[in-house]
Amino acid sequence: MLALRRMTMHPKTMTPETPTTKPLTIDVEAILHSKIGDRDRYVPRFLVNYLKKIVHQDDINAILLRHQNVYGLPWITAVLQDLGIDIIVHGKENLPPADDGKRYTFVSNHPLGGPDGLIYGKMLAENYGERVRILVNDLLMNLHGLAPLCVPVNKVGKQSRGLPQAIDAAFSGDYHMFVFPAGLCSRRIDGEIRDLPWQKTFIQKSVQYHRDVVPMHFNGRNSERFYRIANICKALHSPINIAMLYLADELFKNTNKTFELTIGKPIPWQTFDKTRTPSQWAQWVRNEVYNLVK
Repeated sequence: MLALRRMTMHPKTMTPETPTTKPLTIDVEAILHSKIGDRDRYVPRFLVNYLKKIVHQDDINAILLRHQNVYGLPWITAVLQDLGIDIIVHGKENLPPADDGKRYTFVSNHPLGGPDGLIYGKMLAENYGERVRILVNDLLMNLHGLAPLCVPVNKVGKQSRGLPQAIDAAFSGDYHMFVFPAGLCSRRIDGEIRDLPWQKTFIQKSVQYHRDVVPMHFNGRNSERFYRIANICKALHSPINIAMLYLADELFKNTNKTFELTIGKPIPWQTFDKTRTPSQWAQWVRNEVYNLVK
């Protein structure tokens, strides 16, 4: 979704966790050229303009420019304020203490594909400071203010050969990890808005590195148009996740709203024993997340 142009950055706002690259802006035309080369000249101008509109190039660039000198929690807070997004938290008493010396894996359903990640980033950074890392779509690394808190995962194209090592390094480090185990945001499944089956990596790494798992549920949904596009792509076996192009538009449809999230009690890593496979345990935790709001 994103391509980039450099901007200036004030060096005094840099922290040890701040990327050394300058803030970036979105450039749809640069993306097209990076993906298809000189063939981009055959792309009709009306389609280029539509892409710029649907990914909200001007709106997002305005936000990036306005907050180009802040990073991490201050950046997330500023962006959520710009978007008019607020949050009500249930079960906050279930959050582990910041000083208990343990590392945790926080997991949640992924209904929106934008605001939910920002809100979780804000909540966890408020409670644990820089000891938080979020496993995200690698395209989000283009958001300079969010990047210091993130570990990128490629959801478009081939995965990097170094990805397993990067994920392992993140889970083995002294950070609390936040993961959307579904990978993609929720779809309409049998008439309900639900996550796709959860991936097992968070189970395997939590057991390997003795991390208790904190289940969380986020209450939200995208537009009917988004779910129709996602289901059409699935029916056509499209190799391109076209629905992803509309996530920025979905983000701006969710402005000036208040969302609710619910935090469950930590699940000891010893729970995930040999009575089930890691994949089965992942779906078990997924069910526990949805049970938080029943």
